[in-house]
Amino acid sequence: MGSRFTATAAATVLVLGMTAACGSGGSSSDAGSGTIRVLVYGDATNKVEKQIVETFNRTSKVKVVLDTVPGADYQQKLQTVINTPQAPDVFFNWGGGSIQPFVKAGLLLPLDDFIARDPGLKNNFLPSVFNSATVDGKPYGVPMRGTQPVLLFHNKKVLAEAGLTPPRTWDELVAACRTLKAKGVTPIALGGADRWPTLMWFEYLYDRVAGPGLFQQAVNGDPSAWASEDSRKALTTLRELVDAGAFGSNFDSVKFTDGGSPALLAKGKAAFELMGSWYYSTQQDGNPEFTESGLGYTGFPTVNGGKGDPADVVGNTNNFYSVLKRTKHPEAAAAFLKLMYSDEFVKAQLAVGNLPTTGNTVDFLDTAASPAYSKYQFELVKAAPSFQLSWDQAYPPSAGTPMQGAVQQFFNGKLDADGFIKAMQALPNA
Repeated sequence: MGSRFTATAAATVLVLGMTAACGSGGSSSDAGSGTIRVLVYGDATNKVEKQIVETFNRTSKVKVVLDTVPGADYQQKLQTVINTPQAPDVFFNWGGGSIQPFVKAGLLLPLDDFIARDPGLKNNFLPSVFNSATVDGKPYGVPMRGTQPVLLFHNKKVLAEAGLTPPRTWDELVAACRTLKAKGVTPIALGGADRWPTLMWFEYLYDRVAGPGLFQQAVNGDPSAWASEDSRKALTTLRELVDAGAFGSNFDSVKFTDGGSPALLAKGKAAFELMGSWYYSTQQDGNPEFTESGLGYTGFPTVNGGKGDPADVVGNTNNFYSVLKRTKHPEAAAAFLKLMYSDEFVKAQLAVGNLPTTGNTVDFLDTAASPAYSKYQFELVKAAPSFQLSWDQAYPPSAGTPMQGAVQQFFNGKLDADGFIKAMQALPNA
């Protein structure tokens, strides 16, 4: 995930470009011109991917062609092309459930041979992160951006003018929302039209109320977890916040992917936004002055009586590059992946506010766009007893649409707790 933009023309160019690049033999590579195509999620971080591609292409006979898909369209586009002659050689993903169906379909190349020739493809990354793209004991992905814990961001000026400080507890957050609403400020910006930003509130509240075990039970195939007492408590707690007007009345028509919800925070029209750590690069790209002096961040509040550890985080352990089995240039793909732990890569990611999960990251934290922000993330992730993968990435892709639909409908009042529980119990697990 990350800052996303919508551009139908860009998606059209991508499809045409990928089609033209494919040979008549059905390969995902253009063997004649010696290229491999790399498909990535389109957002502000693409500037780093373009830089790394340029570095690779300066010395490689086989060239990398970078294709970006607007973030809101990425999952659908990947599903459409993954098993066609237009498939890329290397593609961006979230590990976990997001690649499991592709592995089962025999589309992905296990990276054992790559790692045997270059152990650094595994050893230079934090084990807990690298293993997120392991399926049935085999590695299928190399980390390629940065760890992405979800944080509660805030506008420093808005809070100060309201006489508030960042909330440490849920009760403090609720009280702050009342104060802000009385002053005519939308307490919490939410890109509800995208649906996945809303999901983050469920992920954290379930963790704080029940601990990570409840969701793990559900994703492992036990639907009874959704009907548990802790599940209902989390839903009741969240319902109260929505009904109190914490998200305003128009959240279902606001998007994160077109810059709508970040703009509300940057312009002082909202006080908080819950978002992945890529939010820094999103704001840096669109609102650099605000990012430098006005953007604040904290962890998610604790919930009184909750079973979850207050130090737990949710989000994405990283993004990954996986390789299609049909590629005609596996050696070039392996060489390209090697750059994902290079000093250049680490410094470039830190410069846009991302936090790579390589062993050498700590050596470059002082070079980050905001050293304080990068160090905060580093310590947060390092200290977390549990790092829960985003629900829509822990489940297989086929669960994404019904899950996000249930989340949206619960928030806008079209589903009650029983309806939400029933929808979650019906999700496919494989």
